[in-house]
Amino acid sequence: MGCCNRRCGLIAGAVFGALVTILGGILIPVGDMIIEETVKKEAVIEPGTIAYDNWAAAGVKVYRQFWFFDVQNPSEVEQGAKPVLVEKGPYTYGTRFLAKENVTFLLNDTVSFLLPQGAIFEPSMSVGPEEDIISCLNLGVAGAYSLLPHNVLELLISANKASLFQKRTVRELLWGYKDPLLFGMQMGLFSPYNGTYDGYYNVFTGKDDITKVSKIDMYRGNSNLGFWNDSYCDMINGTDASSFAPFLDKETPLYFFSSDICRSVSASYEQTVDLKGIDVYRYSLLPSTLASPVVNPDNRCFCKNMQTTKNCTLAGVLELSVCQQGAPVYISLPHFLLGSDILKESVVGLNPHPENHKTFLDVEPITGFTLNFAKRIQVNMMYGPSDVVNIVLSLTQCEVCHSACIAEYCIQT
Repeated sequence: MGCCNRRCGLIAGAVFGALVTILGGILIPVGDMIIEETVKKEAVIEPGTIAYDNWAAAGVKVYRQFWFFDVQNPSEVEQGAKPVLVEKGPYTYGTRFLAKENVTFLLNDTVSFLLPQGAIFEPSMSVGPEEDIISCLNLGVAGAYSLLPHNVLELLISANKASLFQKRTVRELLWGYKDPLLFGMQMGLFSPYNGTYDGYYNVFTGKDDITKVSKIDMYRGNSNLGFWNDSYCDMINGTDASSFAPFLDKETPLYFFSSDICRSVSASYEQTVDLKGIDVYRYSLLPSTLASPVVNPDNRCFCKNMQTTKNCTLAGVLELSVCQQGAPVYISLPHFLLGSDILKESVVGLNPHPENHKTFLDVEPITGFTLNFAKRIQVNMMYGPSDVVNIVLSLTQCEVCHSACIAEYCIQT
């Protein structure tokens, strides 16, 4: 009867199924090996690879979005009242639109480069023009308070009829203006910026060891920062967060360095999310990053001022005067998210919310490429007398009333 009967058909089907199973058991591992080798090859930073094309060019859009705290009651604040704040923003600028410069491959499997800095205003992504007026802390007064003898500062304030508060445009506050109090010195939260460079950076190409790809070997010619006078806090860990080594492990934190905050930080796996049809791992900053040394002893070397930090018990702020030419600059998460209660209670108008104010990275786990990155930072300045309690209060007030801005960086593809 041949093999057309049911019995022969079942036997043939069973044999075919077995062959498919056997071939699948062979081909799937082979396919995985081919994918792994291809990814490892294309993830190396050298001309001709996908990683290099993305790394060297300026095709990925990066935006900085700024929100400002506009002080509604400056006169009352000068008399001791709590600042009442209204948040204005975003004001959006395109950044990282310039390709890396002076790209040089070195014999130790690293590549050095400079990162040009520039900002182009994006009206369609902003709530108003750069000419919008913000009522904020006088940056010159606040900066001079920590840098000049107070009797000299009082003479300058009197001679220039300056006050604790000022009204400035968004453009002036961000990119600079000539301050009459300081004899025409250029002042601004990010001044100078356009036409400047971040770096030199030296990063590993991954050619000898793919697990080291994009990791920073040196910054400005040094293997450590030298800001904090401590081997742990001065470490340069990880990459610049634009990419990581391929084949991520959820259990392993990611480390990255940010020149904005003069330190390296770590992020832990939070969840897998769908980003335009691509499964990515979302990593968020560890809560311990800005915790007080009482909670996280590793942060002890970041605590430099016993008065402003209430003997290193204050959480949520990091003083950057060590890398900002002595200026009284502090950074935090927006709205003092994860900060001590005293920071939030001394002002009116803050509303910290993790979804809006945390820093996170969305990383494709096979390639290690960062597809979405929101780095959220609040810039604060301190102004106040030398009394410990008043300094802490003025820190919270100054944060919000100085034009304290929340800067949000988003890498978009």
